[in-house]
Amino acid sequence: MSSRAIEHFDDKARETFEHAGRTTVYGGELLRHPVYTRILHWTVALFFFLALFSGFGIYLPWLFRWFTPIFGGGQLSRIMHPYFGVAFVFFFALQALNWIQPMLWAPGDTRWLRNIKTIASGEEKMDPPDTGFFNAGQKAMFWEIVAGCIVYLITGIILWAGAKTFGRISVAISYVLHDISALIMLGGIFIHIYLSTIGEPGTFHSMIRGAVSEAWAWTFHPAWYKQVTGRDPVQACEEARRQMNAGSKS
Repeated sequence: MSSRAIEHFDDKARETFEHAGRTTVYGGELLRHPVYTRILHWTVALFFFLALFSGFGIYLPWLFRWFTPIFGGGQLSRIMHPYFGVAFVFFFALQALNWIQPMLWAPGDTRWLRNIKTIASGEEKMDPPDTGFFNAGQKAMFWEIVAGCIVYLITGIILWAGAKTFGRISVAISYVLHDISALIMLGGIFIHIYLSTIGEPGTFHSMIRGAVSEAWAWTFHPAWYKQVTGRDPVQACEEARRQMNAGSKS
């Protein structure tokens, strides 16, 4: 699919979903995630956890058998699990098309990873000035999920069809790869939840309301802030600090 076709598809989808909801942006805020993006994000999250929990009950029943009643029992869990997985891959594919352009790797992302210890420790109050709409950590997780979805889809089809179609060796290998991919993705989700709440306060809020404060933008994504406002993020931060100090003195 060409980039122009993807953009046309995204434009039509965004236009359609904007009629189903509205994003209110107040003064001092910037639009971060439109309705379409937010609906895709939470739909992907829903089917990921449905697939995860139903899968736990199937592959580790001695430990997670208390998950299966949620899905109507072990047999129904086995029936529903592949459908949950297909839905997860499908909706993430739509999100991948939606985000493919800002997720492309850039030279600044390599520098971001080299300085990840400083960034994570909070020694630097602002992310590197060339951090765009997504930082390198978010991009790495995105491409990990892309790879994971490919593994899920291939191994899931093999497991779904069974040994009669693909042979016992293929099924045995698929079980291992399927489980390893799920564990890697689960670890990434824990990191994602941490960064979207404690690590970068305001990020979770942006996926609920769709808007972020300018302070959040110039702190965590300064290049994106400059792109959408035309203002220098460092100067904007200093100006806001001066206004705050002047307000506290008056």
